Amino acid sequence: MVQSPITTQTVRSPSITLTAPSVKVQAIRTTNAASSTKQSAPEPTEPQDDDSESDYKKGSRLGEGTYATVFKGWLKTDPNFLVAIKKIKINPDYKDGLPMDAIREVKALQELSHPNIIGLHAVFAGKKQNMNLVLEFLPRGDLEMLIKDTQNIHYGPADVKAWMGMIARGVWFCHENFILHRDIKPNNLLIAANGEVKLADFGLSRSFADPYTAMTHQVITRWYRPPELFYRARHYSGAVDVWSVGTVFAELILRRPYLAGNTDIHQLELISKFVGTPMEDNWPGVSKLEGYVPYAKNEVTPVLGRDHYLRIFGSAGQSGIDLLMSMLRLDPRKRATARDVLKHEWWTSEPRPSKLEDLPRKGGGVERMGADLKRRGGELSEGRGDAVARKLDFGAGGKR
Repeated sequence: MVQSPITTQTVRSPSITLTAPSVKVQAIRTTNAASSTKQSAPEPTEPQDDDSESDYKKGSRLGEGTYATVFKGWLKTDPNFLVAIKKIKINPDYKDGLPMDAIREVKALQELSHPNIIGLHAVFAGKKQNMNLVLEFLPRGDLEMLIKDTQNIHYGPADVKAWMGMIARGVWFCHENFILHRDIKPNNLLIAANGEVKLADFGLSRSFADPYTAMTHQVITRWYRPPELFYRARHYSGAVDVWSVGTVFAELILRRPYLAGNTDIHQLELISKFVGTPMEDNWPGVSKLEGYVPYAKNEVTPVLGRDHYLRIFGSAGQSGIDLLMSMLRLDPRKRATARDVLKHEWWTSEPRPSKLEDLPRKGGGVERMGADLKRRGGELSEGRGDAVARKLDFGAGGKR
């Protein structure tokens, strides 16, 4: 894997402690099980073929979609060690029958080991040569469940700060290891038994170590996608993930998506209305992007200032508003980095983040985990806007 440029194991900022555990990468298995239901987890042997399925026992089916089926499972030598087994369905339309999403997910999770990233315990082939991913068991569902249940789940600024800290640390660790997630949204933020939030679904992830490599713009679910991707930018950085984190921050406060467009054109209209119209004066070079269309003078909205955000997101406080605005800057070069986010003064302002044990929880999390893991990258949960964010071409020479 690409090691973080940070040489020490713990990096301290004025606001928050970043823990960068050494990542032990092996041929097929990673060892991150930071918050499995059993804290002292046995290390599974490294499965390579059909016989290795005996290391794990599949239990009840948690979810099934066109892309994958998810089972509750456990290690045969220790039934208390629960896992989620994600069986990727063979599709003859793909090379070797496997979708690129699954290959990307395995590759990324082999290289990432962090308390705020879902752990990959093992990969094995089933009897019909299906790829099976043995993932960390995260029984408390996802953040979307908590956001949407306004009747039964009540949370405040301290809870939002705790969740945002966990999200930001996970994204920071991805970027330190030169990996873009490219699909951050509430239903990809799963919750462990101890309340820890984990980045999941790395099906659209990729390395961005080479700044000269062209990448596809057809990533990230529409509501959480930054403007440069709508304009077909081919070279981009971790700024695309930071925009997504900013929209999740806004959604946690509003308890509804901040920018919920019905189409790509509508999404750009909402960005223009509620953030500002992308123009050369606020984003030098934007007009040179392939998909940029100039705005008529009567369609231009100046970049919205602090007063606008205070009216809508006042509960975040002055420093929280400053952080949110830094993540939603139109120009990706001026947008905060994940490191900038973690160094922001908001973390040291009152209230302090809630403790894990004090965070709200909701029933039905295991079933929700199954529903989340069965989906391909770029899909929203049922009934939330467009079903698929992108159509990727993984043919020879295609951008990734």
